[in-house]
Amino acid sequence: MIRQLGRHIWDRRFRAAMPSYLGQSLLAIITLVVVLYFLDVVAHAVIVAALGSTAFIVFAAPRSRAAQTRSVIGGHLVGTGLGVACSYLLRLGPVASWSAYSHFPLILMAAISVGLSIFVMVITDTKHAPAAGTALGLVVQNWQYTTIIFIMACAGALSLVRYLLVRRRWIRNLA
Repeated sequence: MIRQLGRHIWDRRFRAAMPSYLGQSLLAIITLVVVLYFLDVVAHAVIVAALGSTAFIVFAAPRSRAAQTRSVIGGHLVGTGLGVACSYLLRLGPVASWSAYSHFPLILMAAISVGLSIFVMVITDTKHAPAAGTALGLVVQNWQYTTIIFIMACAGALSLVRYLLVRRRWIRNLA
């Protein structure tokens, strides 16, 4: 049993594909350093985590449907739009007064933002799982318009880098 477990800790293709594994991981690091540096990251941990998940998909499975430009940018547009909408609803009239007494409205709107994001991404064929995290992050954390610009700029930069690297056949699916 233990011996069998040991054989499945490492990907069987690791030795043969090690240059790709290391190279694509290094490209992800470089791309994120540049993007995060120039976009002057604000402390929005949930949103940064969602974009980190996007980077994983883009660099580990660049030819997957979830890594396509339509999915990355479209998914984050959907997540951003619904996150902002649910955030505004949370701060309106009766919901805002209810929020003063309970955390349930926040929990409810956060869940609604994720559920609606899933629904809209599925019907618009912009499925990108990390974008549901973007919606959640915009509801649970205070955001500014610069946050939206940051999200979309990062999604765009990751999509552009993926497009250029796939087109030149410098990266391939690792997952």
